[in-house]
Amino acid sequence: MSRKATCADNAMMENFFGLLKQEMYYGEEVVSYEALQKKIEQYMDYYNNERIKQKLAGMSPVKYRTHASQSAS
Repeated sequence: MSRKATCADNAMMENFFGLLKQEMYYGEEVVSYEALQKKIEQYMDYYNNERIKQKLAGMSPVKYRTHASQSAS
């Protein structure tokens, strides 16, 4: 942990929440907490397993981690 009020501590989560709101939440009408919870869980699954990232050689985070661990062994 770094010192208090260092923005780099939360940078990854802030980025994720910004993307979540931008891609899934804004402009959508949510009826209940349960519906919002289900949509967030679906988005997290999509984000980790299907959404490709150019920084990760055009792979999803899970595929990239699997590929990297297979290459290392």
